Amino acid sequence: MTEKEQVLKLFPRGLRMVLEQMELDFELVQELRLRVGQPFLAVGAGCEYMIGIQGQIVDKDGGSPLIISREQMRETVEYMGSFSLYALEEELRQGFFTVQGGHRIGVAGRTVAQGGAVRLMKHISFLNVRVARQKKGCADDIMDSLYSEERRFLNTLILSPPRCGKTTLLRDIIRQVSDGHYSSLRQCRLGGMTVGVVDERSELGACFEGVPQNDLGMRTDVLDCCPKSQGMMMLVRTMAPAAVAVDEIGSREETEAVEYALNCGCSLAATIHAGSLEEAMGKTDIGRLLEKGAFRRIVLLKGNGQAGQIQDIFDENGKRVPWGGDKWKG
Repeated sequence: MTEKEQVLKLFPRGLRMVLEQMELDFELVQELRLRVGQPFLAVGAGCEYMIGIQGQIVDKDGGSPLIISREQMRETVEYMGSFSLYALEEELRQGFFTVQGGHRIGVAGRTVAQGGAVRLMKHISFLNVRVARQKKGCADDIMDSLYSEERRFLNTLILSPPRCGKTTLLRDIIRQVSDGHYSSLRQCRLGGMTVGVVDERSELGACFEGVPQNDLGMRTDVLDCCPKSQGMMMLVRTMAPAAVAVDEIGSREETEAVEYALNCGCSLAATIHAGSLEEAMGKTDIGRLLEKGAFRRIVLLKGNGQAGQIQDIFDENGKRVPWGGDKWKG
């Protein structure tokens, strides 16, 4: 089943027919956003598109966009939840649930809190369908730059603004570190290693019923929907990973868990939201790790809306590291 078929089957008949006729190339679609009383939107390639009642792309200044009704929202939520939202209650408290194929459904609406924590989600009025699209090989050009001369994976931090492909790139790095890969620089194959992944928001592995829908490699263990600060320490203690991977670190608790993993001898791969090395240094807890030289490789992505495009790679001293073709072509 193709990605498009997987996504279309999530929607009830009326909206499915609109999406089947959609003029936009589905390969460009990263998100489908539904809001009660607002136009049906598709997001992709750094652009936003309003979808018309017959699937046409509508100009913001004219045309007839499809306005999502409360009944359409109710029907869509029930359909996506296989008419059993009670079974998804735990996931809904976190604001999302993952469906077969790894596609993630973000939800918002009225929450009921108890003791300072969200107890349940009611009157869901906003949906964000994030299309799971793994790009195998997107890390090929930088893999050799992420290893030492002794062939050890170096602690790596990926920086970029939102929607620029940090998670996509990290996912492929995990796969290649786990399976092993051919090194163009060394003209040999580098062996794989055990990788522990803490996937707090189910974006890396996109687990469905505990099984990753994305290929993270044959030596990878995943803690799904687990807080990063707890998960890193759990994996180190129980699964003996050679490397730990985690998406979007930032809090003090998370950076302390990063230090714990590093002190236990694990290599680390992580991402943060930042548009530059200077911006990353300005973040209190991350800046402290960078100043200590915790990350030997810092990968900066281009902020042009195109997923996973590399701008530069730096070492722990802020010095540029050659990567890709310019490294071994001289």
